[in-house]
Amino acid sequence: MSDLVGIRLAPTAENMVIRLHASDNIAVARVPIATGTVIRVGGISLTAKDNIPSGHKIALRPIAAGEQVIRYGQRIGPARRAIETGEHIHTHNLGYQELDFAYEYPATDIPVPLAPSGGPTFMGYVREDGRVGTRNYIAVVAASNCAAHTAELIAESFKNELLPENIDGVVAFPHGEGCAMSIGPDTIQLQRTLAGTLAHPNVAAAIILGLGCETNQISHYLGDSAPRSSRLIGMTLQESGGTTGALETARKHIKALMQECAGEKRTEVPASKLVVGLNCGGSDSFSGITANPALGVASDMLAAVGASAVLAETTEIFGAEHLLVRRARNREVADRLLGFVHGYKTYLNRFGGSFDDNPSPGNKEGGLTNILEKSLGAVAKAGTSPLNDAVDYAAPVTMPGFIFMNTPGYDPVSLTGLAAGGCNLIAFTTGRGSAIGFPTVPVLKISTNTATGRRMKDNMDINAGVIADGDSTIDKVGQDIFDSLLRVASGERTKAEKLGHREFVPWRIGPVM
Repeated sequence: MSDLVGIRLAPTAENMVIRLHASDNIAVARVPIATGTVIRVGGISLTAKDNIPSGHKIALRPIAAGEQVIRYGQRIGPARRAIETGEHIHTHNLGYQELDFAYEYPATDIPVPLAPSGGPTFMGYVREDGRVGTRNYIAVVAASNCAAHTAELIAESFKNELLPENIDGVVAFPHGEGCAMSIGPDTIQLQRTLAGTLAHPNVAAAIILGLGCETNQISHYLGDSAPRSSRLIGMTLQESGGTTGALETARKHIKALMQECAGEKRTEVPASKLVVGLNCGGSDSFSGITANPALGVASDMLAAVGASAVLAETTEIFGAEHLLVRRARNREVADRLLGFVHGYKTYLNRFGGSFDDNPSPGNKEGGLTNILEKSLGAVAKAGTSPLNDAVDYAAPVTMPGFIFMNTPGYDPVSLTGLAAGGCNLIAFTTGRGSAIGFPTVPVLKISTNTATGRRMKDNMDINAGVIADGDSTIDKVGQDIFDSLLRVASGERTKAEKLGHREFVPWRIGPVM
């Protein structure tokens, strides 16, 4: 990525494109390039044969039909036809082909280092189980779609009330699941998701609210063995007098819970208590050039201080999973990661889908042609640290360092899984622009390009586009992201929080009954 350093904002023949690896036979346009423009890169001079939009690929040499196009030093697909030097490369002439990899499994078991003493700190809420919250919310979680509206009414009723200084708010978790679903893997996954939401370190106390007759019974979440059971109330509409009765009863419970939480204060804790979800949405070709590698630097910094950095989106590591297998701390972790990839492939095949269905129209407009190209840029968010664990959707994250979680690439579902797994912060990169948030977890938005950063300034917290502009470096922006995470963990609000974004969508994997 060192090729990025020194590129200036004003376009010249020498800096109009970005070549990411010496073996690449393409480069990425930093700015729009007109037909006939002379470009110089890597000691060669060429002329653009087409108009090349910003973020799109240009051929640096002739590429034969069927020959692999190379980006990041990796294969991203075969040429559909012969491509001439200077041609625009995209969906019209670049194909998709699943690749077979000879996986390089770890030869030895890499030990997980202990968190170092000293180092950076933040101000957080220490919980009984040793985890630390970056926020202090009262959560009202619907057990099913039948209770979703009432959960929203309960939270809404506190909107204009003066709350204790240390309570960030009362938030609802409505969703469309919990009933008319099979009792099996789908229900188990929903229960794991809601249990992680109720016992999240950013939640001071919670109510689980059901209708009373749904598949997902509230009894699953209650009892002495339930996490944080002393601050968890179970209610149903059928036993509380319907919507109005449940609203009145829940308000009384919440006011009592607030009194119990009144003494909680932020205290100084080591940065090792951070569990940061890594996600991207609305990606473009700059994602793998600026924001994602910069977030990778921050991820390595988190791992170095004993914190956790959790990469999600199984659909967006496909074609790059071989790079993660190399980094697995042992064969067991590598096999678990590959198990999620192969399991997801089976899941897609069941519905006639393919991993290459993942790039959205917006991704393609931003210059990403297929899933292989997208994935190679997406995994850059995870830096270079060893892969210490691979966990299923919404499963608790218990290990430090770089972790992988099996989630879809669909942003609200992915963020819900990360949060349910215990992530107390989420860092989210975006090129096309995204406005997503989460009810109880701060989501830090990082723009991949300056145009999006300016156009959506009310949504973006950090502009990594300055890397491509030549005004900063990947390492510098990575440090900025790390510093911002510490400030947000201590209470600084993100743009998504200020705008009130609270998307929550559990992953529905099974049939509707």
